[in-house]
Amino acid sequence: MAQHDYNIANQTASDARADINNVLEAIATNNSGTGVPSTTFPNQWFYDTDNQLLKIRNNTTTTYLNVGYIDQTNGFEVLDDTHVVNTSGTQTGLLGDQATATWETGTGTTESLVSPAKVKAAAEAVVQNQGLGVGQTWQDMTSSRAFNTTYQNTTGKPIFIGVSATVASGGTMNLTVSPNSDMSASVIVDRASDINDPIGVTTIIPNNIYYKVTVGSASGLIWAELR
Repeated sequence: MAQHDYNIANQTASDARADINNVLEAIATNNSGTGVPSTTFPNQWFYDTDNQLLKIRNNTTTTYLNVGYIDQTNGFEVLDDTHVVNTSGTQTGLLGDQATATWETGTGTTESLVSPAKVKAAAEAVVQNQGLGVGQTWQDMTSSRAFNTTYQNTTGKPIFIGVSATVASGGTMNLTVSPNSDMSASVIVDRASDINDPIGVTTIIPNNIYYKVTVGSASGLIWAELR
């Protein structure tokens, strides 16, 4: 461990030799010591022996920047929250942790490390927020539903619907979905037909999608939704 002011003053040959050796030792040990060197230079290395941190002086020589942790058994270790950048200095990743909420929302674009526990928490949050059947119950919607009427799923999650009735002779029951309230660009996702026997249609309705069950004439409506 050694530090030096990097100034070889006029002196005797033996003193100059000792001074030069001290300079070389400072260079060889990365100016290591318990405190910062008294004389500093831009981009100067410094190893903080108390905290085992390798540092480098910034260009304006106003402060030392942490580079890494030197474990005396394992060697060089990357510091938490170290930025990964491209050759222009633009951040592309993060060698560190992010808040659980960042993983749960799934909107962050910064690549980073994540613990298995946070992967689990994020997956559970997605399932809780979007998973069909999670936090939902079967509900009898018969009294509030009717044939040939458009409804919209506004629950914030997918729902599952099942509709059954007895269709008049020769009739057909169609379950149609659409992204539009006027049912334009609609798609028939289930269809059933029979003569004087109960029939049914079922499907999953994504959030904000409109749906309608169309039929000419039917009786004995049963309408249930998992929501």
